[in-house]
Amino acid sequence: MSTATLSPEAAPLVAAAAVSNLKVTQGRVIRSEWIKFWSLRSTLITLATAVTLLIGIGLLASSMLNSGATGPGPEPGELGPVDASLAGITFAQLAFGTLGVLFMASEYSTGMIRSSLTAVPKRLPVLWAKIAVFAVVVLVIGLAASAAAFTGGQALIGDGAASWSDAGVVRAVVGSAVILAGSGVLGLALGALLRSTPAAISTLFGAMFLLSGVAQLLLPESWRDNVVQYLPSDAGSAFTSVSQGADALSPWVGLGVFVAYVAAVVVGGAWRLRRSDA
Repeated sequence: MSTATLSPEAAPLVAAAAVSNLKVTQGRVIRSEWIKFWSLRSTLITLATAVTLLIGIGLLASSMLNSGATGPGPEPGELGPVDASLAGITFAQLAFGTLGVLFMASEYSTGMIRSSLTAVPKRLPVLWAKIAVFAVVVLVIGLAASAAAFTGGQALIGDGAASWSDAGVVRAVVGSAVILAGSGVLGLALGALLRSTPAAISTLFGAMFLLSGVAQLLLPESWRDNVVQYLPSDAGSAFTSVSQGADALSPWVGLGVFVAYVAAVVVGGAWRLRRSDA
């Protein structure tokens, strides 16, 4: 009885044939990115930091709020009870956005992206899988943290606190989670577009936290209100605010503008991933 052996020349052909039998599906890529996401050392630390900032700052702002405030909307120049309990959203945005950048850009710094694209030659399923995994995780965690911040904050406020049944409250709480997820996806897309962790984080920070202030300082007064309300941070705030300022977009228009920014960067990241070598 004889045993068949593979020649060195035939081994690569057999390996290629075996690989060809493994169909790459979007579901399998999502599962792979899910495992990869939770294997990052930065994941749990950054998620915990974001939740702590969102809840902690919200509780702190709520405890300092004047107990004489009434209803869910603030008086002119005051911080309302809903806004106070969700005051940590800005800091949580930075944390989730940074995690999004790391989830994508770190693969370029470590060279892992070459392995990912070798396994998924069409490339774009990798980006879609990362976005799907990241958006779902941040949306769920952000919603739980926003609800906890609101509930705990209103308990600290006492008299004049808002309730879940007040107009705009559910939108503000759920909208906070949506904006947090969108900020994280924006960071992820910037990581795909710029392929550099420092550059992507700097761009994210500038777009979300500095651009509005710079525009208010540099733009002529006749342009200022019409331009600033369409910037990413102001558009997102319009969706999460219970009471709208005179110069703010309506909530759903604000959400649409914010999503348009995220979508534009995602398209840019997808274009570079498809066209440029890793």
